[in-house]
Amino acid sequence: MSEEKIVCQIAENRSIEISTGKLANLANGSCVLRMGDTTLLVTCCSGPARPGTDFLALTVDYREKYSAAGKFPGGFIKREGRPSEREILTCRMADRPVRPLFPKGFFDEVQIQGLLLSADGINNPDIMLILGTSVALTLSDLPFQGPIGAVRVGYVDGKFVANPTNAEMAKSSLELIYAGIADKVIMIEGDADEVSEQMLADALHFANDIVKKQIAAQLELAAKAGKAKKTPTLHLVPEALDSALREFCKNRIEAVCTVPGKADRIEAMNALLGEAKAALAAQFQEIPELDLEFNKSFDDLVRDTTRRVILEKQFRPDGRGIEDIRQLSAEVDVLPVVHGSGLFSRGETQALVIATLGGEKDAQEFDTITTGSESASNKRFYLHYNFPNYSVGEVGRIMGPGRREIGHGNLAERSVAKVIPKDFPYVVRCVSEIMASNGSTSMASVCGAILALMDAGVPIKAPVAGISCGLITDDNGKQLLLTDIIGAEDHFGDMDFKVCGTRTGITGFQLDLKLPGIDIDLLCQGMERNRIARFKILDVIESCLSAPREQISARAPHIVVIRINPEKIGALIGPGGKNIKAITEETKSSIDVSDDGVVKILAPNHDYLEEAKARVLGFTAEAEIGKIYRGRVTSVKDFGAFVEIIPGMEGLLHISEMADYRVKAVTDICNEGDNVTVKVIDIEPSSGKIRLSRKAALKELGE
Repeated sequence: MSEEKIVCQIAENRSIEISTGKLANLANGSCVLRMGDTTLLVTCCSGPARPGTDFLALTVDYREKYSAAGKFPGGFIKREGRPSEREILTCRMADRPVRPLFPKGFFDEVQIQGLLLSADGINNPDIMLILGTSVALTLSDLPFQGPIGAVRVGYVDGKFVANPTNAEMAKSSLELIYAGIADKVIMIEGDADEVSEQMLADALHFANDIVKKQIAAQLELAAKAGKAKKTPTLHLVPEALDSALREFCKNRIEAVCTVPGKADRIEAMNALLGEAKAALAAQFQEIPELDLEFNKSFDDLVRDTTRRVILEKQFRPDGRGIEDIRQLSAEVDVLPVVHGSGLFSRGETQALVIATLGGEKDAQEFDTITTGSESASNKRFYLHYNFPNYSVGEVGRIMGPGRREIGHGNLAERSVAKVIPKDFPYVVRCVSEIMASNGSTSMASVCGAILALMDAGVPIKAPVAGISCGLITDDNGKQLLLTDIIGAEDHFGDMDFKVCGTRTGITGFQLDLKLPGIDIDLLCQGMERNRIARFKILDVIESCLSAPREQISARAPHIVVIRINPEKIGALIGPGGKNIKAITEETKSSIDVSDDGVVKILAPNHDYLEEAKARVLGFTAEAEIGKIYRGRVTSVKDFGAFVEIIPGMEGLLHISEMADYRVKAVTDICNEGDNVTVKVIDIEPSSGKIRLSRKAALKELGE
């Protein structure tokens, strides 16, 4: 197959080259994308549906190999291992916008694989994976109902920028990841420096114009090199079974779907489904996997009924109005020992968040090959989200965090990080433990984290709250937005649109959609709905704790930041680290020294902190003319004595300056090892030599 190539111009000086036919030609679809010198291969393959599958088995995998940047992996094992958090988050961003674009009942196994081939450190490859996923699927024979476009939008120097470079993103007040079809959005994600809803809306329209260009380019490439689409095997419920089940349940299903409590509602649904299976199973014994087909049919019935009741009667499963928020509660200082804790509840959803403060050594280190900066970077604020089985009243395998947990934690982390001062000397970790879940646990984590941070005394700029807005539609074009969706409305609805922010503006957002796109204006209406709800939640948070505590928690370590002359760093560290080791061991402190002379001291209490600070200053202080010191005689000469007034810094005490009378011999006044009180009377500018006087010091002290 010959190589076909197109260039998509997305801005005046920004383009993406897309090619196919040169690499990975045995895959169902493959493409290579190049932006600058960052190059990415994306492939898609498919296989038959596994027995018992009742969902689209789509998997997206993305890997960044160190060889792409001309580097070796760090550590003992020189081979990349499990995907990093960044790679997992990138996989999720590519999965979400393409998933709604497959036909109902298509359960084949589909694998998307992205491989970073070269990284120039200037252009970020994550947005290329989303676009490349669409290209590979569009070129393939799979029943993909795309293509889609994808773009990152920044706001730099008063202008929107498409696919900004890493350097531009460092100056941007907005990061919007946008994916969609022409004039319809499917997925957004990002964070912002408290921007207005109007600015985000303008960014959405800006992104839409670029997406149209990308879609046109893909269709052009598909016309040259795309495969004919094959007729898919759709695993739909047999019509006779579906009709029989709906007839059996028709007089009871609405009551079951509107039981207020989550647990009670599930119990009522399971009871009705059990009765239906017992009554109808004998009629459909010839159907393979009959139990699975019953479950699929009943799930569709519950979905249709829940949506119909909401649309026609505006009656939600838990009895609320369309714009009502569930009952809210907020608490702080709920745990002993920890530095800060917050418990936030919204209806049956409950998040307990713990804040921990530490020093520079507690920062999260991670390797990066795509930013062009140091090979390793540090994250000074991070939030970990945990979703245990008991939070939904179930049993299951207990293991490490999955992709969902990493994604939810990242959204909460990005939203909260915007209000933590950049010069805050502590490293901060928040851990969100989900106690109970019935919708929007990531937003509860944001609220709980803010409570915990304020409880710990972290001087945040302003409280942040998060809320989710849902959507129900029908085939006739009717649309209804829902404020604060519960689990059932998320599962059976069309949208989960999360927005976090302060009273000033938005700090984080994420859109998940089950529809193949919605109007941008409708999303903006949801944004406004979220803003109104966010203010109500902030009222509850601020009524619990109106502002951060005035002092850092007494249970947290104490920290001080001082600045020394960079030339004194060697004196502080000492030969073989002798000096700094002695200070840290004897004061139980942690000391971090930067090349620019900034010294951060972390100690378990105030006394140890002051002792460590004094000793650091002792090694790094500069001699001052006119200042009196208590020094140690290091050597004695006929003409005077050398006295160490500061560790590593000596001055000459001439025999004529030892007393206010004539001294016959230096040893009449001092010997080696003695401590003497002296005053600095001169420092030679050229040599830095220090002259000391004992008689001047004694005169000033009146001795």
